[in-house]
Amino acid sequence: MQIVRLKLKNWRNFREVDIPLGPRTVVIGANASGKSNLLDVFRFLRTVAQKDGGGVQKALRERDGLVKLRSLHARRDPEVRIEVELRAAPPEEPHVWRYVLALRSEGTGQQRVLVAEERVERDGVPILERPDAADRKDKERLTQTHLEQIGSNGDFRALAESFAATTYLHLVPQLLKHGDEIATRIPENDPFGQGLLQRIAKTPRQTRDARLKRIQKALADAVPLFSELRFEQDAVTGLWHLEARFTHWRTHGAWQRENQFSDGTLRLIGLLWALQEGDGLLLLEEPELSLNDGIVARVPLLIDRVLRSRKRAATSRQVLVSTHSETLLAHSQGDALLLIEPSANGSTIRPPTAEEAEQMQHGLNPAEVLLPKTRPDSLDQLGLWE
Repeated sequence: MQIVRLKLKNWRNFREVDIPLGPRTVVIGANASGKSNLLDVFRFLRTVAQKDGGGVQKALRERDGLVKLRSLHARRDPEVRIEVELRAAPPEEPHVWRYVLALRSEGTGQQRVLVAEERVERDGVPILERPDAADRKDKERLTQTHLEQIGSNGDFRALAESFAATTYLHLVPQLLKHGDEIATRIPENDPFGQGLLQRIAKTPRQTRDARLKRIQKALADAVPLFSELRFEQDAVTGLWHLEARFTHWRTHGAWQRENQFSDGTLRLIGLLWALQEGDGLLLLEEPELSLNDGIVARVPLLIDRVLRSRKRAATSRQVLVSTHSETLLAHSQGDALLLIEPSANGSTIRPPTAEEAEQMQHGLNPAEVLLPKTRPDSLDQLGLWE
């Protein structure tokens, strides 16, 4: 499924949001304007929908409760509301789904966070409407969504599975390079790529080899002197490692392990693996970090090419990217674009205006038209700081 529309109320930076989403959507905005918070909506829904150890109360705990989640700009209405519209992509049945989840503090007694509304529609026909009579009789039921309950989501399980399949990647190379020394618990869903090697090792060999072969081809074009990539298990420790061979004066070149790779090489490997892993919504936060501008310029095309090389159609996977990169944005023509604009009453999100769209149609690229509008007004004073 693909999310084609998102509406929010009182979510973190945002008082009100109503935006379209495309198969490829690029989000830009100033620092602290809300790019990460926008992506977090889909991570929140993923946790709510997860069958094993998920649920709305866990999603709230991970964010320190509804008080921290609710927008500081919400003056009178304390309700936090998420509404998404989805369309099934071929070869699935061409249904249009709508899911609404509203949360509110109980206000008395235990101060529990309760489901103020949960609604599911398929092709405009209601499938679920809560609170219902049973909820009003037993308020404890409102501490959970039906989305997270296998016994209750049978009529819309495809919706729950779609949310649960979301992947988020903001790979931190140092966690991967020094994983043995850090020896810490890998966060659930591995948002920082620390468990990349373990995920590769768990992948069936035929699938793994095919994915690594595609990554090797991309690295050969992007990394100087790179010639070969392999995935080997250490005979002594039993741990798996990525190894790359680089050509130099020696006849057979030299092999290096992932702890010797550059940050950019590791981030590129993580990006290429994530694009091939799974079919749900893929959230990429600042994929340009550590990468040469020449590579960044190819990232939009790379995303499209990798997805088209998969057995399933490219339209079966949706990608949402947040970025500060002028280079990436300049080469994102054809993608849906969203601009976050902060204000004293909360951030707003919008697609390009008719005037901005016309400017891009007449030769200006998205970076030239939109990036100047993310620049803080007082930025020129930064160099005068004392």
